[in-house]
Amino acid sequence: MPTVPRIAIFLVLFGALGYFIWDQLQGQPWTWMQTVGICLMIPGFLLWLTAHIQLGTSFSLTPQARKLVTRGVYSKIRNPIYIFSLVFLTGLALLVRRPLLLALGVVIVPMQIVRARREAAVLEEKFGEEYRQYRARTWF
Repeated sequence: MPTVPRIAIFLVLFGALGYFIWDQLQGQPWTWMQTVGICLMIPGFLLWLTAHIQLGTSFSLTPQARKLVTRGVYSKIRNPIYIFSLVFLTGLALLVRRPLLLALGVVIVPMQIVRARREAAVLEEKFGEEYRQYRARTWF
């Protein structure tokens, strides 16, 4: 997908999320849980975005082995987009006080594990020993 449409889609989704959060917080007293939520959301989002940018053109909706990305956050975590999206979702659930969002995270985790395994198989097939060494020195 070209960069401009990606950015436009991102901005629309980000704006919709901002509106949702604003709407949910109207008339509610601030709690410690919301503070924890913000403290998870902000780094979760920024690290998710960083991972997405560092992945660059290797990002795809289906498992593909275009390039083995091992720099930046990928030097420590093989699947940072999955990890930080869950951190963000947990923060969002706490911020807007919606336990259903936490339940969504519980549903998403097994799906992400299955997808990560499929991606790992594709990467190992393409990059062989280089990927196995990378996997040995990184987490999830």
